[in-house]
Amino acid sequence: MPHLDTTDTDTFTLLPGRTPLLVSLPHIGTFIPEALRPACTERALAVEDTDWHLGALYDFAREMGAGLLMPRCSRYVIDLNRPPENTPMYPGANNTELCPTRFFSGEPLYRDGCAPDATEIERRRAVYWQPYHDALAAELARLRAAHGHAVLFDGHSIRAELPWLFEGRLPDLNLGTASGTSCAPSLRAALSGVLAEQSAFTQVVDGRFKGGHITRHYGQPAAQVHAVQLEMGWHCYMDDTPGTPPAIDPARAARVQPVLRALLQTLRDWTPGAAE
Repeated sequence: MPHLDTTDTDTFTLLPGRTPLLVSLPHIGTFIPEALRPACTERALAVEDTDWHLGALYDFAREMGAGLLMPRCSRYVIDLNRPPENTPMYPGANNTELCPTRFFSGEPLYRDGCAPDATEIERRRAVYWQPYHDALAAELARLRAAHGHAVLFDGHSIRAELPWLFEGRLPDLNLGTASGTSCAPSLRAALSGVLAEQSAFTQVVDGRFKGGHITRHYGQPAAQVHAVQLEMGWHCYMDDTPGTPPAIDPARAARVQPVLRALLQTLRDWTPGAAE
């Protein structure tokens, strides 16, 4: 395959790969534009709900031939894993919006009277959300044309205990396939097998986190685009002590990376079966 140039814009970076696998990390951005900062609470400027350090944790993906898509802006500016019409991902539960107005703990992100209105939300959708999704759709189309199919891995991380969002404590590794609709059954089974074969981390498939907008929208097995999401507890790879700056823990990262590598290798090497 010929060399493919990096696409580096004000809103995202795309590093094209040479295999059918594309890794999307939609919540690793930390930038809040200067014009938006006065409306935010002081706490919001620390962007605490970021999927911290996933770029470093998944750095091996490039060596495997996978593509990588990464945003610049914080999810507090706009959530790239929410549908543009802002419908809830999990009806009946607390949800964060397309332009979030609350922390994962439930408190307001914005100063009184400063939350974005409909006009501002649409502006952010056009400026930040749309370019990321245009790039994502185009890259998946390129991969499908080049390989006959495309596979999308949407990587996330979160604090394992967040009572405002969910009860109890999450398993360490939460694989989502939109209840089996976003990828072929054989791929779901292969990934489930990778998780079941290891004993270092608790795991679940299609539990509380079944996949957000990216997994649900782009996972179209009939069109040979297969998508999965992995939501991982922060404690698997970093110090998640409340109130401390999140720092990657090399020992924890070294422990979880072999499992992540096995998942990505399975995604990269999988091929659609004739019956799927």
